[in-house]
Amino acid sequence: MNPQERTVQIDGQGFEMLGILSLPGVDTPRRSTAVVIVVGGAQYRVGSHRQFVLLARRLAAAGYPVLRFDLPGMGDSPGEAPSFEDTAPHLAAAVDVVARSADTRSVVLWGLCDGASASLLYLQAGQDPRVAGVALLNPWVRSKAGLARTHVKHYYRQRLLQREFWRKLAGGGVGWAAVRGLWTNLRAMRRTALAPLSFQERMAFGYQAFEGKILLILSQRDLTAQEFIEQASTHPWWQGALERPAVTRHDLVDADHTCSQPGQQQQLEDLTLAWLAGVDQASQQAISA
Repeated sequence: MNPQERTVQIDGQGFEMLGILSLPGVDTPRRSTAVVIVVGGAQYRVGSHRQFVLLARRLAAAGYPVLRFDLPGMGDSPGEAPSFEDTAPHLAAAVDVVARSADTRSVVLWGLCDGASASLLYLQAGQDPRVAGVALLNPWVRSKAGLARTHVKHYYRQRLLQREFWRKLAGGGVGWAAVRGLWTNLRAMRRTALAPLSFQERMAFGYQAFEGKILLILSQRDLTAQEFIEQASTHPWWQGALERPAVTRHDLVDADHTCSQPGQQQQLEDLTLAWLAGVDQASQQAISA
């Protein structure tokens, strides 16, 4: 049965947002867990290639109430667009609406890019007991040092192993531009290594302190995903983060940032549904305990 959809008004202190609530059809058993989709970047509730529309409807068809919404200044929500670092009040208002509309005490945050980052910052800021899980697609952790480190590791290291690079270098060709780029990135790594990384640190604290389930999906062909892996593997804030028992990790082969290629959206939805079933089961057990 196709899901039912309706608009909802999300009001907070000093802002208002428009959302679309997707509910299971009348003949579909409703799950006890609802989902809030947190968009990333300069996007609104539809998403790239209708990604969030497709995801919301697929989850709702499986019994999960889903809310996707426009932050202020985006889509149909008035006001000035906030930084993703300052969206905790907006996420709190969205969780309030979906929890009330779906009559549930268990909510999952599903975020892409800096929407994933905002979800972790929300956990760190509020420690909302209603949040039973977070699904993170290619979380954003960019800094000058981190970007430089990722370029050195994932681009320049490969270039240095290519015979064509050394042939051009010996012949005075474009290889020198690559050498200059490598030197620039090495200097950036050194110059900013000790600079405070406030939002990344807050993200790590939210991630590490969270007692619920985490779904981490990383696209193989995405620089943002590689930056996250690099930071999670090297910074003490993230120590052991990728190996935690509560973390389910999937690396999507040949996928780009938004999983835009044929079949990748369905794969993303399948992974989310399989993980959500475990979150929902745990939530039901907690409610009945």
